[in-house]
Amino acid sequence: MHAVLGVLLTLVAFVSALGSSCSTPLGAGTAAAGDPFWMQNIKHQGTAAFNSNPSGYQVFRNVKDFGAKGDGVTDDTAAINNAISSGNRCGGGSCHSSTVTPAVVYFPAGTYLVTAPIVPYYYTQLIGDARHLPTLLAAANFNGMAVIDADPYIPGGNGAQWYTNQNNFFRSVRNFIIDTRRMPAGATGTGIHWQVAQATSLMNIVFQLSTAAGNAHQGIWMENGSGGYMGDMVFNGGKFGMWVGNQQFTVRNVTMNNADTAIFGLWNWGWTFQGVTINNCQVGFDLATGGVTQATQSVGAEAIIDATVSNTPIFVRTSAASNGRLGGSLVLNNIHLTNVPVAVGVVGGAVVLNGGTTTIASWGQGNVFTGTNANGVFTQGNIPAASKPSSLLDSSGRIFGKTHPQYAAYAVSQFVSVKDHGAKGDGRTDDTAALKAIFAQFSGCKIIFFDAGTYIVTSTLTIPAGTQIVGEGWSVIAGQGSAFADQNNPQVVVRVGDPNSQGIMEISDIIFSTVGSTPGAIVVEWNVKQPNGQNGGAGMWDSHIRLGGAAGTNLEHSACPSGSNNNNCFAAFLALHLTPASTAYLEGTWVWLADHDLDGDGSSQITIFSGRGILSESAGPVWMIGTASEHHTLYQYNLVNAKNHFMGLIQTETPYYQPAPAAPAPFISNTAFHDPTFGNGINSAWALRVTTSTDIIVFGAGLYSFFQNYNQDCLNSANCQQQLLNIDSSSVVHIYSLSTVATTFQLSVNQAGIVNQGNNVNGFASTITSWSR
Repeated sequence: MHAVLGVLLTLVAFVSALGSSCSTPLGAGTAAAGDPFWMQNIKHQGTAAFNSNPSGYQVFRNVKDFGAKGDGVTDDTAAINNAISSGNRCGGGSCHSSTVTPAVVYFPAGTYLVTAPIVPYYYTQLIGDARHLPTLLAAANFNGMAVIDADPYIPGGNGAQWYTNQNNFFRSVRNFIIDTRRMPAGATGTGIHWQVAQATSLMNIVFQLSTAAGNAHQGIWMENGSGGYMGDMVFNGGKFGMWVGNQQFTVRNVTMNNADTAIFGLWNWGWTFQGVTINNCQVGFDLATGGVTQATQSVGAEAIIDATVSNTPIFVRTSAASNGRLGGSLVLNNIHLTNVPVAVGVVGGAVVLNGGTTTIASWGQGNVFTGTNANGVFTQGNIPAASKPSSLLDSSGRIFGKTHPQYAAYAVSQFVSVKDHGAKGDGRTDDTAALKAIFAQFSGCKIIFFDAGTYIVTSTLTIPAGTQIVGEGWSVIAGQGSAFADQNNPQVVVRVGDPNSQGIMEISDIIFSTVGSTPGAIVVEWNVKQPNGQNGGAGMWDSHIRLGGAAGTNLEHSACPSGSNNNNCFAAFLALHLTPASTAYLEGTWVWLADHDLDGDGSSQITIFSGRGILSESAGPVWMIGTASEHHTLYQYNLVNAKNHFMGLIQTETPYYQPAPAAPAPFISNTAFHDPTFGNGINSAWALRVTTSTDIIVFGAGLYSFFQNYNQDCLNSANCQQQLLNIDSSSVVHIYSLSTVATTFQLSVNQAGIVNQGNNVNGFASTITSWSR
């Protein structure tokens, strides 16, 4: 699917919802041609459960209610920023983060003239009418860094910003046209300054930039951070479509038209681009490379899959030749070129790979490894190509992708509010029975709207196959109580589909969590299988598993300070379990055990425990697009008897407290859940473990270990842990663009270290360009 322009349509095939009494299937959307997006007129009764004044705090804000006109003439800057900031929200440089002041800021159709940046405070979703995209129009006299500035610099602050870039979580911007063309061509007209971290997204955005010769406009500018996901965007014109530097990111489905440079990369540890269309640009990817030390960090690893490039003189250009050194790992897979003379070149004119009108099947630049051979071969040429199961592909042969459902064609009458049917969402009331009754009555009949709030469940809540759920500002479903107290008898908090069920499942803008201590909580068990012939029919978008570190979780600094090892500070047994018969499309999903408080001072480290991150036993297809799993005790990703997985880019961090205690403590290994064994020098969590699995494609990975018992001296010697990625010898896995931090062996086979990081130093991280059996 190519870039989304305007209305996003979701075609819903009715599938019997097991456990549901639905008698009239939802069917197609019934909104009339002139109707606004359903979000505009649905009842707004969401609350911030742990705000100091929940009944008085406003979650949903329509900018027109704050005086914005949207007429293209009136300066709407102050009204929009007032809509965002009202309610003593987290911003201005004095607040690092907060979960108790969420906001959904809605823009009806119209043209909103702005003369200074729109600044989304922490925990903000900016959402435009998905049926009729509103335009954010920069005035000719616009003054500021960008039309939308997600992390402003503090005047006179010597480079200080409102938020810590690596912790700038929970942001989304969707459904806009951003137009800088009234600004002078020579001005640095920027659409979005997007210095962000995990749990962030940009989607369904069109950037209209200057097309004048020598213009200085750019769509996205990003100089730092730790992301993240963005996708479904179109860039027209500009000096740069995207100018980006960030630890790691996943970008899916972007189209670049008539830019000087489509994408400029300043630095990274690893980025994955999936589904890129470049038309009539001068350079497709212009990458600053050659920095092989931490002090000279440049683009460490760029992985591009499924690109179509036309009438562009140079597809990829690096600033420095590799000359047999790693600096600037590059992976190209399924790249279609039409009238592109240089496929890969170097500034100054050297050609590394000739282009033309041709297809690049699988090409790489960097160190390539196979099997148990510890010696890589520096390569600028063809690299082993993964066999791509047809179940992972769309009709054009690309890796499948599916846009975040927004139900733009649906009328308000086709939604049902959980608060209208007895659920409280106040973070205190047991909503289990109310939610079960709502699913039984409305799954498959209505789109179920979770008004903003925190919904407590005290026993397993099953979401039947055939259900579509939409949250508001990341509505929270949290497990609490004695049912989840015994790690020897773990219980599911949210069961997504009954075992072996099949049907539509769409979950968006939801957070799954616990209220501790819950050492026996399986937070999400994913059983549902997509309908036959409907790839991505069972999926989750902009939805996360967040454990501890937030108000209302009972797992914050006051109870669980760093190093405390408190027996009451257990958050989960297992965060996410994809069972054998399930399929899953996960886009922008962050599975995070908090390492610090998001509330309070927003920075104090904590010690809490979650046993396991993501366990997949699925036979597929499974797509993990821009997912991350962090700080779980035994592993972050564990694939056992799994098949047909596409994973790009995955990101992990090891628990900061390890190896004190050493894994698996404070948990007990459980063979029923395929836990790994530890010992023989392996005393910290696995980032990725693959056992008896086939057709696993990892297209980009950032696997990091930053601490030993909260001390970072190990970074200096790059040995915070010995091993972190293990593949057993029976599995069929292809890994591309693997970047690791401070781990002696980047890759192990049968728990024997194979690839030593010392041979692959690539700036702060070390990079393997390709590994296969």
